[in-house]
Amino acid sequence: MAEKLTKRIHPGRRKKHGAYSYLASGQVPESRRYIEKYLSAAREQLIKDLGPTEQDLTAAQIIIIDRVITKLGIIRLIEEYCREKQEIFQGSSGRLLPALSNNYLAYNNSVRLDLQSLGINKRVEEIINPIDYIQGKGKRNK
Repeated sequence: MAEKLTKRIHPGRRKKHGAYSYLASGQVPESRRYIEKYLSAAREQLIKDLGPTEQDLTAAQIIIIDRVITKLGIIRLIEEYCREKQEIFQGSSGRLLPALSNNYLAYNNSVRLDLQSLGINKRVEEIINPIDYIQGKGKRNK
């Protein structure tokens, strides 16, 4: 009888979003491999926006881009987990799922700050010849 009291009950594996295992291993869970394509495309586009090739970037820019991609991976894994569960609140308690309340907003804000530091939000519409600008022929910002 004592054996039954000490035996552990395994109710089954809980579903997880995979963000923590992604951080530890760098691997996206098998069920969400399509996120890898998204992350690869995002990294390529960031490099193209700043580069146009990775060799044109500084070490600091590459490091920031790689951190952005890691954070985007975590964000996307959490979003897909919530989409699959079709809920963002825990039962009837009205509290956000732990994946959302603990880290989601912090990661999103961190990505925003990283992108600002890279200058991604700045877009050059037209390159103005300095001589034309001095002579008043160049377009000026409104």
